[in-house]
Amino acid sequence: MKALHPGIWGVLQLLTGSLSDRIGRKILIYPGMIVQAIGVWTVLFTNTFVGWITGMSLLGIGTALVYPTLLAAISDIARPRWRATSLGVYRFWRDLGFVFGAVGIGFIADLFSLGVALQLVAWISLCSGVFVFIVMRETGKKKVNGATITK
Repeated sequence: MKALHPGIWGVLQLLTGSLSDRIGRKILIYPGMIVQAIGVWTVLFTNTFVGWITGMSLLGIGTALVYPTLLAAISDIARPRWRATSLGVYRFWRDLGFVFGAVGIGFIADLFSLGVALQLVAWISLCSGVFVFIVMRETGKKKVNGATITK
């Protein structure tokens, strides 16, 4: 069961990365964050094997929508001379967030419960998706009068 999330994510990101080149970044990022939240809630609130498979699969689908697309969005907005460095900076802060997030969620689970901690993870993901929907400008390629341009 644990392999479902990274397995689905790993396979699907091969498609979603190139899809974001064709349809844009934002259109994949915000639904991906929302699908991740739904996946976490599905795992949290189900007591069946099918429910856990569904939740972990949704988590993998959401991550596949978000993960390669965020990297592409960073590349879109970075100047060419700083692009490699900008990806390194992004990955540093993202990975640091994994560490602090894991420690923080562990503290919350100890103080309250694992259910509360997982609820917080789902709400953060949902709110992030809504924030991206409202605030993010598209960074990927767009068609203007039949010609492809990069914003």
